[in-house]
Amino acid sequence: MAKYGLIGKDISYSFSKTFFSVKFDQENRADTYHNFDIDHIEEFSKIISNTKDLKGLNVTIPYKESIIPFLDRIDKEALEIGAVNTIKFQNDGSLKGYNTDHYGFAKSLANFLPIEEKTALILGTGGASKAIKYVLETMGFQYKIVSRKKTENTITYQELTREVLNNYFLIINCTPLGTFPNISQCPNIPYQYITDNHVLFDLIYNPSQTEFLKLGKAQGARTSNGLKMLEHQAKKAWKIWRS
Repeated sequence: MAKYGLIGKDISYSFSKTFFSVKFDQENRADTYHNFDIDHIEEFSKIISNTKDLKGLNVTIPYKESIIPFLDRIDKEALEIGAVNTIKFQNDGSLKGYNTDHYGFAKSLANFLPIEEKTALILGTGGASKAIKYVLETMGFQYKIVSRKKTENTITYQELTREVLNNYFLIINCTPLGTFPNISQCPNIPYQYITDNHVLFDLIYNPSQTEFLKLGKAQGARTSNGLKMLEHQAKKAWKIWRS
């Protein structure tokens, strides 16, 4: 019997546990999937030493970047992205990190192409946003990263004018704003400038219709939550663990 699991913080709502538990049940596998809800990444070492038969782990907010120093090897794409969301326990006992978020997002985004122009706004600067950035660069998108604080590589929410919205047609929410139970929250963008030429993509999947998506849909935009992306990345993680 192999054990798998999810490393994260406040993950009782986890998609992954349900997805893999159902999968194992349907396939009559004795494997199990566990949530490892930790307050600090330093607790990761205890999980590794105290849990027998671990074969693979998923990693979610807020540890996709801080997990990297704990791993022995990093896959080339994950290294380029700068974030890990999948860990494979190698036969020699070493830990190798991968990123399947970029695969999940690319597969999900394909359903919305073509978009008016290959331009995008990435809301947020965490580990998930790095995988999104990687995909957009690969697909030839021009993009801007939006953050609460202005830096050399980001613009602020206050800089999102009508002109900016008129020129950037894919908007991806990579922040946790709007996640259950705080479902009334949403990124502070000028939704009144969104049109039916826009696509709003939210990495959040609980609730299925976030305030961000509702406000976009009210303006005629096409919208997607993060569920399909999660399904694609989970299937990819399973292939990695079983390879």
